[in-house]
Amino acid sequence: MNEPGADLVIASGPGLRGGLVIPAVELVERFSRSSGPGGQGVNTTDSRVELVYEPGSSTALSRAQRERALEALGPRLVGGRLTVVASEHRSQLRNRAAARERLADLMRAALASPPATRRATRPTRGSQQRRLDGKKRRGEVKSGRGRLRPE
Repeated sequence: MNEPGADLVIASGPGLRGGLVIPAVELVERFSRSSGPGGQGVNTTDSRVELVYEPGSSTALSRAQRERALEALGPRLVGGRLTVVASEHRSQLRNRAAARERLADLMRAALASPPATRRATRPTRGSQQRRLDGKKRRGEVKSGRGRLRPE
């Protein structure tokens, strides 16, 4: 499990063969008061967590990974920084863990390689025949709905 305040370890997966370790010095945590209900400690505890990471200057990423991450995370970056907020728990420790998990998920998704492009294939002869048979049947049903003509 990722301990708050320690290096962020991202398990291996798509785009991350050997996993990834983001050093703790590259992560900035800020704490503030969380909004919403909280009981007696609502005005005294700083349980909301903002986790800030700058992928453009990270030493944990290779050049190719950095370019891929910046392209994928582009809309989420503000001033080159990625900010993740967690405030759903009453405990600061649990919010810190939630923010770290969200950052790990975002980085895993950003570093995953794009899906392979679809190669167009021709329909099989059987599927073409079934399609035409279905159209013929449908046409016969519709032609039977018209007015009856005396013969």
